[in-house]
Amino acid sequence: MVSYMATTKKVTVTIPEDLLDEIRAEAAERGLSAYVAEALRFQRDRDRLRELADWLQEEHGPLTEEERTAAFEGLEDLDAEHERRRVAGKHKTGEAA
Repeated sequence: MVSYMATTKKVTVTIPEDLLDEIRAEAAERGLSAYVAEALRFQRDRDRLRELADWLQEEHGPLTEEERTAAFEGLEDLDAEHERRRVAGKHKTGEAA
């Protein structure tokens, strides 16, 4: 296993108080910084995926309704798997689901 310490930089952001309270509760064991970094990576990946989807549409034309339906079904499956893993992770750490 390769282990490395990523260089980090402290920044200041402004977050609505109610959202911050929810995030702190959700991120308890991981820590707020890890949670935010994961969320930012997720958003960056979504942005890149959107750029790829736009490029593919320019190159190959728009999706058919069948392709769009299949894509959304695939996303629903991924969301369900993510939720299953999230819940399973909470059970492993002894947290209530």
